[in-house]
Amino acid sequence: MSELQRLKGLLPPENQSWVFVESAAAIDPPLIDIEEIGSDEVEIQIDLEQWEELAIDHRNLLFWHEVGRIQNDTIPRDGWEMAALAIGLGGAIGELWVQDGLLLLMALGLSGFAGYRLYLKNNSEKRLQDAIFADERAIDLACRFGYSVPNSYKSLGGALKELIDKTRRKKNRSFYEDRLEALRKSAEKARAEMSQQEGSEESITSENVYG
Repeated sequence: MSELQRLKGLLPPENQSWVFVESAAAIDPPLIDIEEIGSDEVEIQIDLEQWEELAIDHRNLLFWHEVGRIQNDTIPRDGWEMAALAIGLGGAIGELWVQDGLLLLMALGLSGFAGYRLYLKNNSEKRLQDAIFADERAIDLACRFGYSVPNSYKSLGGALKELIDKTRRKKNRSFYEDRLEALRKSAEKARAEMSQQEGSEESITSENVYG
């Protein structure tokens, strides 16, 4: 079985009909990325050369992170915001010329909404929060596919630590470090919840997420 076929088998049933897994075709692609290929289809693209250097458990959790992004509807769109912003600003200038107040307000409203969407897309705090939510979804998916809670955290933590070690750019490395810190806090919460469950034999510590 090829790696792409194996990963397709890790898609949850609700995503199998419209999420596809393919090898990245771009020059110098990222390790893993998502691209919309239609109005209701999404492709997860893998750089197999980098990908197969990772431990298989690390691959699984990073893959489920991307599935989590899809399920949380936080994948990048087609960039309609710039077009809408240009149309709105152009319309606003035109309506100033002809002095139509209602159309001017509509054009300004379109520009404002498009500008807000661009702000959200490029906001680093929101990008980090979306990634943290996707990490939480990855933990849930790992448990659905047979991982224990401790092993889910350990595998994702190990994957993030490996990405930190391989990443040269300080900004990108800090992004992974922030995700790892959030995962550590989530592991602490999970450990506390598990310790309250009577008869639980499994334990998890915050150190586990560092692999």
